[in-house]
Amino acid sequence: MTSTENRGLLAALTTAGHTVDHLRPATVRPGLAQYWADLVQRRHFIWRDSRSRSGTQYAGTFLGRLWFFLMPLIDAVFYWLIFGVVLGVSRGMDNFVAYVIVGVLMFRSTARVMNSATVSLRSSRAMIRAFVFPRASVPISGVLRELLAVFPMVAVMLVLIIAIPPGVEVGVMWLLMPFVLLLQAGLNLGLALWLARLGHMLPDLSRVISVAVRFLMYGSGVIFPIDRFLTMPLVKTICDLNPIFQMLTAYRSLLIHNEMPPASTWATLIVWVVVLVSTGFVFFWRGESTYGR
Repeated sequence: MTSTENRGLLAALTTAGHTVDHLRPATVRPGLAQYWADLVQRRHFIWRDSRSRSGTQYAGTFLGRLWFFLMPLIDAVFYWLIFGVVLGVSRGMDNFVAYVIVGVLMFRSTARVMNSATVSLRSSRAMIRAFVFPRASVPISGVLRELLAVFPMVAVMLVLIIAIPPGVEVGVMWLLMPFVLLLQAGLNLGLALWLARLGHMLPDLSRVISVAVRFLMYGSGVIFPIDRFLTMPLVKTICDLNPIFQMLTAYRSLLIHNEMPPASTWATLIVWVVVLVSTGFVFFWRGESTYGR
């Protein structure tokens, strides 16, 4: 539409008695406060979008929603067989089965968010071009979708670590698990906001992120206790600052050992969540006007 046609449309709306003071071009980035208000206004859309996509994740398969329970079970058994039975990494550990199950299943949730967020804006290009809405809705919806999918996975995980010998006992510390899950959702949100814009700016990032996730898995103690291999103080410090490592430490302390995680673990997680979400939101907002191009 040409500028003359735009002026004609505005004149027609004004003549018809419509006010146009609140209208703004779709490609202009709103202020940060207005952007947040727009997101809050569209919270119902974000929730419904995440629910509908979560429900259709395994649509068209014979087992349907049963895969929500089967996939975490298959993942846990696979890594237990490879690292516990074949490679014998479990030597000297009282409950390696529970260690692997908690590590693999809870890490996979963050790994899926990282992979999907990198391509989220490009995969939603048609909707972004067709409708005017805050584009942060796309990565936020993806994080909510993963959070909905994690509940059946957590149910499977708890049953497995109780049932498989030597098993764990249900303890009062299990009541704190939702707080760790909330912190993990915050980490996922911060990562999703950063990776969504970076993936839009650098399309090749989607090819690299899977390798980065694999490095992160081995560097976070997902399938074996990395403290056995830490001899250099600098490497240990880096691992201690790793939020994924601290997140898994918190889960294992609560669920396997029925102990309160160290204060340093809680502090590291909270700081990472605050930093990633706040900087990620501003970073994503600054690119708002480019996502529909």
